[in-house]
Amino acid sequence: MNTTKHDLFFPDLESRAKKYTARASVPDFDACVAEYHALSNHAKERCAGIFDVHYGMGAAERLDIFPAKYADQPAPVFVFFHGGYWRSQTKEDAALMASTFTDAGIAVVVVEYTLLPEATLFEVVREVRSAIAWLYQNAGHYGIDKNRIHAGGSSAGAHLVGMLTAPGWQPLYQVPDDVIKGGVLLSGLYDLRPLCDIYANEWLRLDQAQASAMSPLFHLPEVAPRVIVSVGGQETDAFKNQTAAYLDAWRAQGLEATYVEAEHCNHFNLLSELAYPDSDLSKACLDMIKA
Repeated sequence: MNTTKHDLFFPDLESRAKKYTARASVPDFDACVAEYHALSNHAKERCAGIFDVHYGMGAAERLDIFPAKYADQPAPVFVFFHGGYWRSQTKEDAALMASTFTDAGIAVVVVEYTLLPEATLFEVVREVRSAIAWLYQNAGHYGIDKNRIHAGGSSAGAHLVGMLTAPGWQPLYQVPDDVIKGGVLLSGLYDLRPLCDIYANEWLRLDQAQASAMSPLFHLPEVAPRVIVSVGGQETDAFKNQTAAYLDAWRAQGLEATYVEAEHCNHFNLLSELAYPDSDLSKACLDMIKA
């Protein structure tokens, strides 16, 4: 069943379910969420923000905009999509990188989307593509350069970024094929087929064909911008192997990817690295966007 040299399915369903359970890989999940909250609040205290701007008609289709500081406008932008296995977490706790980027002259946009199972995953992907299209059309009103949009995400958010770099959707949303100029994918899920037989399908509700259609691993562009990929050294083999499979496939396509080592990080505090300008991950992201 595997299509890569990296084991994404594991010997049996019990071990597979365990390895795809990110919460169980950390001693205190609630502490991780509290850290997101604290770091995001600290960042928002240091940044001007425009909150709950609607990019669609749904109640959850909202985004927060943090304009760049000390920058000639229009400025490049980093658009972030939160994780939570597509069914939890919010943009309110996902702005922890705002001051790191805005201090460097890069605007930040943090996007909310409808959570599963209220929405299907197909609908979530449609929403985040709509968010990018809305930003492209309205960027000038917020001092943002529509030709320098970069997208990042963690866990489920990294999957969504993978679906933004996928080809074919852009003409339907009236944006150029290269609307995404760079990607940052942290601890992502890129082949969703292994999730069809375990607990995650209680809210994903995908069959194998649908999972393939929603898997970035099978929808790589022929021409793409540079991406930065990372996974925590303390994560389970499922997330490590998913990352390795995507990275290998991206490079096999002749596309440029940078891998950032994060041996000291788990599935949740890897994202927190972006709150610190001197972290290897932040430096790599800022260098990519400024280039």
